[in-house]
Amino acid sequence: MASLFLHEIFTVVMEFKMSTLLQDQVLLLVIDIQGKLAHAMFQKESLFEATKRALRASKALRIPIVCTEQYPKGLGPTVEEIAEELGAIPRFSKTSFSCLGCEEISRSIMDLKRRQILVSGIESHICVYQTTRDLLREGYEVHLLCDAISSRLPENKIVGLKRAQQEGAVLSSVEMALFEIMGGAEYPAFKDVVQIVK
Repeated sequence: MASLFLHEIFTVVMEFKMSTLLQDQVLLLVIDIQGKLAHAMFQKESLFEATKRALRASKALRIPIVCTEQYPKGLGPTVEEIAEELGAIPRFSKTSFSCLGCEEISRSIMDLKRRQILVSGIESHICVYQTTRDLLREGYEVHLLCDAISSRLPENKIVGLKRAQQEGAVLSSVEMALFEIMGGAEYPAFKDVVQIVK
């Protein structure tokens, strides 16, 4: 009886994890790409470019964006390259490593009523991992945009992504996620998105 129950739970979880990304269920969460810390990231140029593509495409696809900053008084604001793409989108300040440790951020995500979270940000093994873990525990489906995530050391980037995957996160990339959302060349914003990811 117990084994049957566990099988049913496993089946439900697997079905949830493997669901297709849907435009009306997705939001983009950009975590703490700020100050000198962001400029110390492994392959920072690739990180910034991938994040900018994710932001531009999210706007084209009308996907909500939530952006956070870890203790900006100490670490500084979101880097200029990303801030320009964010425009008037607000940045939520936090001191907890997990975004869900901040009630304002948690409530903002909840109020959007989206169940699929695309995650970009730093650092992979700290704020990105802890946020991912907590989102999964709250029942969200988390897709990690691996090209838009980094740490200071490449080893920590890898460890953070692997640990998050073990918790149930889906590894993806900016382009992979965008094309999954669109599903085909007839999608209304397809041409706009193709220009963004070129």
